Amino acid sequence: MYSQEKYTRGAYIEKYWRVAVEEMHKSGIPASITLAQACLESDNGNSYLAVKGNNHFGIKCHGWDGKSIRRDDDRRNECFRSYGNAIESFRDHSDFLVSRSRYSKLFDLEPTDYEGWAYGLSEAGYATDPSYPQSLIRIIETHNLMKYDRIGAAETLSYVAPYAEGLEEGFYGFRLTRELEDVNGLAYIVTSGEESIRSIAKEFNLTNRELKRYNDLKTGSRKLLDEGMKIYLVSKKRKAPKGTASSHVVEGRETLWDISQKYGIKLKSLCRMNGLEADGKVGPGDEIKLR
Repeated sequence: MYSQEKYTRGAYIEKYWRVAVEEMHKSGIPASITLAQACLESDNGNSYLAVKGNNHFGIKCHGWDGKSIRRDDDRRNECFRSYGNAIESFRDHSDFLVSRSRYSKLFDLEPTDYEGWAYGLSEAGYATDPSYPQSLIRIIETHNLMKYDRIGAAETLSYVAPYAEGLEEGFYGFRLTRELEDVNGLAYIVTSGEESIRSIAKEFNLTNRELKRYNDLKTGSRKLLDEGMKIYLVSKKRKAPKGTASSHVVEGRETLWDISQKYGIKLKSLCRMNGLEADGKVGPGDEIKLR
């Protein structure tokens, strides 16, 4: 048996809405959807998986190499991911949706289209319950969670989110010490020549590893970055959005990495679209597909 003080749905939303907003700003997943899924999957933070494994989204192991927890579900004694705290679960939920191709079409939706996301998640197989979309929409509309989408969709987060009671101070959240810019729906900064991977990661409460992965970098964390580099604070996308250029003509000494940073596209995805290796040579006049 396990016991804790039970959260009401309202209290649970109040505790985690800031995390959901910041995840939306980083990943593009509507904050309303994240909150509704967390409410539903974790029974407002009261489920066994949430209490014992900090798993608020019912995500199973599926190749997971971290800690795990066992629980009966569709089958007996199934393997679920386990986290050090709830915020790690929210982060992993974003990474889980962003990294799996079956959810990729959802990121073409407007970030405030919570209904499209609700039905899209169900169609992509996130849950087996046929009423899953309606359940999410009911939670969103009952608790007016759409208001958090409007905050998360802003180009910059114009507030410093206060930390909810019980969360680790400083563990998570952008501290807006400088203005953020945006491309392809992604927040980034431009370096001054006085920053390193380590200093930027610390400024925005990211790990060195996360920041390198977001920017396809192998640079040592102590080395100063060149002036004028575009450094993303969130994971880049698989392609350029509709309504923007579908290709790029190489100029001067541009590399594939330069192009991937210019348009906020993952280097691996850019290479795959163009049948090139990551270290492949491109020259002036070459046309590179962006989607």
